[in-house]
Amino acid sequence: MFRFNPRFFLLTLVLFVIEVLIAVYVHDNFVRPYVGDYLVVMLLYCGVRAFINASPLKIALAVLLFAYFIELLQYFHLVDRLGLAGNTVARTVIGYGFEWLDLLAYTLGVISILLLEYFFGAGIFKQNK
Repeated sequence: MFRFNPRFFLLTLVLFVIEVLIAVYVHDNFVRPYVGDYLVVMLLYCGVRAFINASPLKIALAVLLFAYFIELLQYFHLVDRLGLAGNTVARTVIGYGFEWLDLLAYTLGVISILLLEYFFGAGIFKQNK
């Protein structure tokens, strides 16, 4: 079940750097909120795939459910409830406001992952060996 995959680890690092650059330098109404959310599920997927040998489909669905769960916590204002509303890092990492379009961005990100796996990876129903 556990196996280090350097390719996915490298992709994780690249996506992390891109996400940090977006968070620090991009302050618009499209790239930061939606492209960032689209890419974050790819980052999480690659991070899991770097260490867990499981079906790409299972990992992608788990990442999508996790992203939905975080968005649900935003709906219930978790950052406020934890007393972290003034903490920029907490607001960036956890997120601050629920948006339906975020769910769409996560979904499109996971669909993109599955398409990339299907066409360039081991296929969405095979387990990486």
